[in-house]
Amino acid sequence: MRSSRRLLSLAAALLLACNAGDERAGIAPDSGYAMQRVGGNALVLPRGFRVTLFAEGLDGVRFLSVGPEGKIYASQSRAGRVVRLEDGDGDGRADTTVTVIDGLQNPHGLAFRADTLYVAEEHRVIRLVPPDGKPRVVVAGLPEGGHWTRTVIFRGDAMFVSIGSSCNLCDERDPRRAAVTRFRPDGTGETRFATGLRNAVGLTVHPETGEIWATNNDRDRLGDDRPPDRVNVLWEGGWYGWPVCYLPDTPNPEYGAQAARCADAIGPAVVLPAHTAPLGLAFYTGTQFPDAYRGDLFVALHGSWDRSFPIGYKVVRVPMDGGRAAGAPEDFIVGWQIGRRSWGRPVDVLVAPDGALLISDDSGGKVYRVWWGG
Repeated sequence: MRSSRRLLSLAAALLLACNAGDERAGIAPDSGYAMQRVGGNALVLPRGFRVTLFAEGLDGVRFLSVGPEGKIYASQSRAGRVVRLEDGDGDGRADTTVTVIDGLQNPHGLAFRADTLYVAEEHRVIRLVPPDGKPRVVVAGLPEGGHWTRTVIFRGDAMFVSIGSSCNLCDERDPRRAAVTRFRPDGTGETRFATGLRNAVGLTVHPETGEIWATNNDRDRLGDDRPPDRVNVLWEGGWYGWPVCYLPDTPNPEYGAQAARCADAIGPAVVLPAHTAPLGLAFYTGTQFPDAYRGDLFVALHGSWDRSFPIGYKVVRVPMDGGRAAGAPEDFIVGWQIGRRSWGRPVDVLVAPDGALLISDDSGGKVYRVWWGG
């Protein structure tokens, strides 16, 4: 059982991380990619796809969600608000931005359950109950500070909330830290679902298997290339290693005396290069993209800070087959980074009702729309 749940061995993990590529290499013009100008800059994506601006002027835009009426909702963490982006004329660009609620403390994750919007703030989860839309506190007293993002999703009648660690590497006193916790929709029934997750910012449910997939940002200060960032499949009761290990059978140097525990750590489903900072993720459930992209996983890489040469700042695609990764991550959109500098930082990816892929950029305050143009 333990070995079957260890999805990738260390050797495979390192191989995938190396194959994911380095931002300095770039993409050759004849490699099936094309450059497109958008918003005064240039992005590179596979030939046949088009990228345009869906919305701009959204300071610190973070996570995205689709409402029951088909409109796009976005959190603006720095501004403390949630907005609704309305494309009234159907031209693929939002022409109206409506404030749904403001005055919040670092709102981040958004999730709908039927017609009710749940918002994960740094210190609590609230829901906006129709018809008046007034906020009601669902979960109060979440730990503040450290990794401040809180992400919320639903699977059936269960609500899952992710809270990152308070530190780079430490023994947490609050068991809600570095974990994903399950609640009932009314906030009762608190149960730890998965632990040992240093900072699982993005959560999504696989549309066929029903499994929860989560990004994870691993520790800093082990050099440029260790440890790899990753995407995990979350098992109920699963322990993913932090702070003792960063991969199965691979302890953090500070915890070498506890190395034997690392045999119980669950390994990643997808491995990414160190310090790429994967955040939002989504399985492509639309029909607008070509068949080869159906069901594949898209992950937004926010980019490095603890690396001599920063990497990330792009969206990658992971081919899927039978509910599992069928190959190494490959570049889908790059260009937000030029040399050591970046002009944008992807945060979240969302499949829109029309099948386009939306990408939020908190650095540029924009949401991009990617669609197949043939």
